[in-house]
Amino acid sequence: MSNVFPDNSVGLITPRIAEFDEPLPLRSGRVLEQYSLVYETYGTLNENKDNAVLICHALSGNHHAAGYHSDTDAKPGWWDEAIGPGKPIDTNQFFVISLNNLGGCDGSTGPRSINPETHEIYGPDFPVFAVRDWVKSQARLADRLGIDKFAAVVGGSLGGMQAIRWSIDYPDRLDQCVVIAAAPKLSAQNIAFNEVARQSIMKDHEFHDGHYMKFDTYPSTGLALARMLGHITYLSDDSMREKFGRVHKTGVLNFNYDVDFEVESYLRYQGENFSERFDANTYMLMTKALDYFDPAGDHDNDLVACLSQATCEFLLVSFSTDWRFPPKRSEEIVNALIKAKKNVSYIEIDAPQGHDAFLFPIPDYFNALSAFLNRGAEQRRQISGQTETREAVS
Repeated sequence: MSNVFPDNSVGLITPRIAEFDEPLPLRSGRVLEQYSLVYETYGTLNENKDNAVLICHALSGNHHAAGYHSDTDAKPGWWDEAIGPGKPIDTNQFFVISLNNLGGCDGSTGPRSINPETHEIYGPDFPVFAVRDWVKSQARLADRLGIDKFAAVVGGSLGGMQAIRWSIDYPDRLDQCVVIAAAPKLSAQNIAFNEVARQSIMKDHEFHDGHYMKFDTYPSTGLALARMLGHITYLSDDSMREKFGRVHKTGVLNFNYDVDFEVESYLRYQGENFSERFDANTYMLMTKALDYFDPAGDHDNDLVACLSQATCEFLLVSFSTDWRFPPKRSEEIVNALIKAKKNVSYIEIDAPQGHDAFLFPIPDYFNALSAFLNRGAEQRRQISGQTETREAVS
């Protein structure tokens, strides 16, 4: 049966591909000689080309942020609640770009792609990326689309880290920066979680040092375990208690190692489902990019000096039950921005969903996002009107 799309949906969307032959130097010292970026756009780029908004995705995200790829899709893009006509990122006034980062497994050049030097699949030989490398490739995509400056760069979690890096590396190319449920760098605990996830994958006997595709196999067990661990950290104790409690799957205890509780069943399902759609090498390099993110490290660990380069307005959003990136991590960024005399707004949202809250349409959260972006749009309209008036007078 075909879908009848809601009025506030961007509707049917066709992904696009941008091919690049210009070599991309990476922080690791390696160079990606040529590459492709898969992306989607929603809304219309205005005549001034000043209404573009870039969406940066998190670890397991991709380019499909809103709308549907076919009229039989069961679900829309991963942030469809936020992007569309009349939504916080309003496609009636913004031209929204969402891409699959390099190293991803949804169409952009990554470990599953063919290495032009060897004519074989990259696999584990694909270079490990730093957040700044993604931002550099995103800037090149903006150049390709004729966008000199973004109205806003927006991201949650790892996407928020990309937004921060945009404000540092390209301060003249964005008016607003929205950083949601992120941190200025990972804690030792978070690095530890990522390492356990990677070890789960690497110890799978089907991993073959990352060359599993040569053996026509896949480390599904290791990747499922990595996702199960990650998923636990994305939820809060409150949300898990409310959703599962200690409810038995069958109503009786098995007294073996099969599923007894609903939460066990849920985690196994999430792990197995993820392992069927995501690439293990991509998971490895995405978690490494998270570990390596530390922009203040280039400035003698002085976050204030680091963020002093930024010229845009900032909105920081955190969530009360997020223990992966708790509010105090957002507050580190906020305090550094204040000391650097930057224009910053901050809101901590009371939400039970944990780290995953940034994906939910929580009213206070969406209202703050909408108000911030609309204020920036209004400021640009006023500046444009003043410019037109001066030109008419002259």
